[in-house]
Amino acid sequence: QVQLVESGGGLVQAGGSLRLSCAASGRSFSNYAVGWCRQAPEKEREFVAGISGSGTSTDYADSVKGRFTISRDDAENTVYLQMNSLKPEDTAVYYCNADPNFTTVLLWGGNYWGQGTQVTVSS
Repeated sequence: QVQLVESGGGLVQAGGSLRLSCAASGRSFSNYAVGWCRQAPEKEREFVAGISGSGTSTDYADSVKGRFTISRDDAENTVYLQMNSLKPEDTAVYYCNADPNFTTVLLWGGNYWGQGTQVTVSS
């Protein structure tokens, strides 16, 4: 079992930055791939970024490539999403998810999900 708690969301002006954190409880966190997804009002949830359990592989949605960076600190049981050059269209609730299988995280999201954190980017 893995429990995930997101933090770091907030209100920021366009062009600004935020760093989201996904803190995990449970042992063997390094065995889990972790992803970030987001859902804007009246839109479907979409994949944003993912990182493998080893941390050696990452993947990003085209809409955030070059602006967002996912990383992990297994000593702290935390995965981060550094978001730079934010745009109003990045406004959404951001969720982290985890699964032993990296492909599952990338394609569907993992079996474990956090409660989400709101990111609002003003123009």
